[in-house]
Amino acid sequence: MTILAPCLPVADPDPPPSHPHRTVDPAVLLRRLVQDGCISPTQAQSAQDIASHEGLTPLGVLQTRFSLSQRSLAMVQNAALSARLIDPMVHAPDRALVQDYGAAQAMAGGVLPWRRMGDCTLVLSSDYIRFERHRTALESALGPVRMATSTPDQIAGVLARDFGPDLVRRAEQRPPATDSCRGWRAGRVLRRIILAAALLVAATVAAPATVITAFSALAVLLLVLTGGIKVAAALSGLRQNHVPPPDTAGTLPIITLLVPLYRERAIADHLLTRLEALDYPRERLDVCLVLEDNDDTTRDALGRTRLLTWMRSITVPEGTLRTKPRALNYALDFARGSIVGVYDAEDAPATDQLRIVARAFDRADPQVACLQGVLDYYNSGANWLTRCFTIEYASWFRVVLPGYARMGLVVPLGGTTLFFRRDILESLGGWDAHNVTEDADLGLRLARAGYRTEFIPTVTEEEANGRPWSWVKQRSRWLKGYGVTWCVHMRDPAALWRDLGAWRFFGVQVLFAGTLSQFLLAPLIWSFWLVPFGLHHPAMDVLPRPAFWAMVGLFIACELANFAIAALALRRADKAWLTPWALTLQVYFPLGAVACYKGLLELAWKPFYWHKTAHGLLLPPQQAPLVRALPPPSRHPVSDG
Repeated sequence: MTILAPCLPVADPDPPPSHPHRTVDPAVLLRRLVQDGCISPTQAQSAQDIASHEGLTPLGVLQTRFSLSQRSLAMVQNAALSARLIDPMVHAPDRALVQDYGAAQAMAGGVLPWRRMGDCTLVLSSDYIRFERHRTALESALGPVRMATSTPDQIAGVLARDFGPDLVRRAEQRPPATDSCRGWRAGRVLRRIILAAALLVAATVAAPATVITAFSALAVLLLVLTGGIKVAAALSGLRQNHVPPPDTAGTLPIITLLVPLYRERAIADHLLTRLEALDYPRERLDVCLVLEDNDDTTRDALGRTRLLTWMRSITVPEGTLRTKPRALNYALDFARGSIVGVYDAEDAPATDQLRIVARAFDRADPQVACLQGVLDYYNSGANWLTRCFTIEYASWFRVVLPGYARMGLVVPLGGTTLFFRRDILESLGGWDAHNVTEDADLGLRLARAGYRTEFIPTVTEEEANGRPWSWVKQRSRWLKGYGVTWCVHMRDPAALWRDLGAWRFFGVQVLFAGTLSQFLLAPLIWSFWLVPFGLHHPAMDVLPRPAFWAMVGLFIACELANFAIAALALRRADKAWLTPWALTLQVYFPLGAVACYKGLLELAWKPFYWHKTAHGLLLPPQQAPLVRALPPPSRHPVSDG
């Protein structure tokens, strides 16, 4: 609906005033809102105090803290400025003006170059103070400007409608081509896979025992390398002093939370409840619920719920693909915060998590670009698969990854409960929209650029995937992404070595290539279980007995080390009751081999296809209580999980 000031037709606006830099005291706007009965004097004073103390605009505080409507805010500014309230969805802006300024810049700033009036450009904004902050940039691109009022939803809506293709193209191609997998040639990969398979079959037919022995030895070597790094990671965290939780007093930064959603029928209500429970000032919290344009399921679910004034729904227009990183890139231009966080639809973060994030960044070295929280599951006991998944995640997020960070290795990010310094994230080009493990890729790109990731002592609980085929599809996407990420960054191994140094270069090979190779060679690893049962192993015909038994001993030692790491991780997670189930991981990981073979085939078939994981299938009897923060397990509050 178009809302206009009385007797001021939009089609023929008044000429620009002789003093386009006219200013309005925010106190005048507050008094007018009180006079109109929109707010009370107490609320006006409170908004003024909060804005002065925290460097915000009083009108923004009124909207987020006191739920004042966008229309009321626009109307009061309209009257105070003798301006007009314009709906750009009805009266479209001049495309050339928007392009001169930049659609993405307009989206990020909440300003919209609308029409030229004589020698002055009329710019729409929802907040006079915000308009003043962007005046210099506007005048640099457009010349003299003056403000007319519009609502944030109308400004964002017309930009998405009229400039959606440009913004989507930017989202899909945000990182440089050299850092992206968007040039992936599936046909070439298919030919190489077929050639490698043919050579392997031919060699196996010619000398089966020799081939099996050689690959078995390679599998054990990889197992020892990955196991050795895991043990070192575990040992690096044994002697840590407990510290009190970080102080949360003082001015806090604005944090934007990006929550990509897709076909979330069962999760929307739970998600909004968890977000509402976050202990963080509402005027400094900016939640963006990111939906795809064809997602009527989630849109209908959210339509049954009234979004709070610090939450926004952002719709990503159609493009050449639909992936989570593309949606994140698109929504990044909407963000208001200097810190950008990512949650998934099923996440249940600790209520004090954002305060911990704010203080961790405040105390961290400027080279710390990302903070990673600990991920856990709230439906651990649903079935055997969720128990094993919980054990795996506990080992990864509570022992292995924090150890990687302490040892100076590259940390592959976890996809959710991630928090970035926005300026650094934007300087790197955001996420690779074509990479189906955009988190691991971004962690490696951060490291190559000289930045670090550290862990924070706070937990987010998720829903563990407890359906076997759904688990395989999810894991195949992860492993496919690991393969793509390794190939992209190994296009120029010498450059990767220069960027990372020898130690971290070695760590990347073990983490990415080693993980994939282990799953590919997993059947050969499992063949060593034949020996304790008195069955013959083909390698016994090729290797000397001492060498063969050394391989068997290394295999058993690695499995014992994995069990010890799992037990340590479960104790840290207060889930020691799952420890006996760690013995069944030998039955669990064969699913990973199936997923790896599936992912390998998809590299040559549909490398950018995103398997959607269904949520809300195996929830606990009482839906996911909000988790508390972890006691910090290290002497540095942002170095461990």
